[in-house]
Amino acid sequence: MDGMNDAALTADRILDAAEEVLRRYGPQKTTVVDVARALDVSHGTIYRHYPSKQALRDAVTRRWLHRVAVPLQAIADESGPAAARLRRWFDALIAFKRRKLLNEPELFATYHAIAEDARAVIREHVAELVGQIALIIRDGVAEGAFRAVDPDAAAQAVFRATASFHHPLHAPEWSDPGIDAAFEGVWWLVLDGLSDSATRTESN
Repeated sequence: MDGMNDAALTADRILDAAEEVLRRYGPQKTTVVDVARALDVSHGTIYRHYPSKQALRDAVTRRWLHRVAVPLQAIADESGPAAARLRRWFDALIAFKRRKLLNEPELFATYHAIAEDARAVIREHVAELVGQIALIIRDGVAEGAFRAVDPDAAAQAVFRATASFHHPLHAPEWSDPGIDAAFEGVWWLVLDGLSDSATRTESN
């Protein structure tokens, strides 16, 4: 196997191939040899980039989660009323997860499965998302729209309070016809905990 030399084999090429192989065979049956075969290289070449199957899986998971975090960071960095930004942030997160579940159910299930073994990667991702929420809440406190809460603690609480709408463990519930109404109920409770009635009215 020498269809592609090592110099031409980038991390992105390997991860693209790993995604395709995972989509085809699933996480339980996918091996480093399968990824190497898809790239027409030896499995030793893959190991020079990723020292173990778990390292490769972690990299695939990290890249997938990065696709979630980047557009959310753009929303967190926007100017404008914090309450409206926070709602757009959650709408974007929830829409992304539902879209992936609807359009790529097998790949969604695959990522959920491999994420179970990528605890450190998941912790990094959650910390990144919570940090984005904290940034918005911090801005809300500064602008006087939110009460003087601890932004980091409040962000953790808000993320956990909304988990059933974006955590993959709850994916079977997302097809429920009442899921949007359920989120609205949680959203207003969250906003009530952060702000006064005037701010709630403006952000509707």
